[in-house]
Amino acid sequence: MLNDFERIQALIEVLPFIQKLVGRTVIIKYGGSAMTSEILKKKVIEDLLFLSSIGIKPVLIHGGGPIINMWLKKLSIEPEFYNGIRVTDKQTMEIVEMVLVGKINKELVMLLNKKTTCAVGLSGKDGNLITASKLFNLENNFVGKVRRINKQFLTRFLDEGYIPVITSVAADESGQAYNINADTVAGAIAKSLQAEKLVLLTDTLGVMKDTNKPNTLFRNLKASDINKLKQSNIISGGMIPKVECCIDALEGNVKSAHIIDGRIEHALLLELLTSNGIGSTLTI
Repeated sequence: MLNDFERIQALIEVLPFIQKLVGRTVIIKYGGSAMTSEILKKKVIEDLLFLSSIGIKPVLIHGGGPIINMWLKKLSIEPEFYNGIRVTDKQTMEIVEMVLVGKINKELVMLLNKKTTCAVGLSGKDGNLITASKLFNLENNFVGKVRRINKQFLTRFLDEGYIPVITSVAADESGQAYNINADTVAGAIAKSLQAEKLVLLTDTLGVMKDTNKPNTLFRNLKASDINKLKQSNIISGGMIPKVECCIDALEGNVKSAHIIDGRIEHALLLELLTSNGIGSTLTI
């Protein structure tokens, strides 16, 4: 328990970080263990509400891979992945949309709004927020990519003080639904809004030379370092879409991108409001 002096000292130390972020937009991609653990979920909600209460504008983009896999297993459908991206046939697409839009999104909005009426749930279909197109040239694969972001629609909510909670299901001009990687959506929205920061909550400490050795965490990376790490296979699998969305965001004038461990309680605040942070910071 902190005494009064320690509380004041903590406030003094965190104040410069708050001042730098007040009025700025921070895009947070939420997924992995932080979604399946009720304790971690509570901490993420607390962090979002705190950031909003001090004048920072958080936007939450969520996936739901483990929960989607659970429902696919119930229906005896084997999940398939290519370079860390889910392969989505017609039947899988229906399940993805039901789980992401109908279950996970509404649950997160409810948890945020239990404290204060501040959250609004959106999919890419709402207000044509995200216009999608096919990622792979295959007839029965509804994995999509971001074609366009409706920035004006999204900024209305931010200007009114709401926390947008966005799931990564979108549609093309004909109304065909697509499943888009949530990291990719987070990067595209960060780029569209020219956000101050993009933060990805993951199930690893960040970008690591050896995932079994915490002391090999890359704390600071330049965009130019990423290709070298991919070529040497240090960055592979599911980390590829994460770093690629970060680079895309940085090239769109996002100031910094952060890949952090969402399994740590209050990971968001530790990354954003302390001098050392806890994960990997990517900059141009």
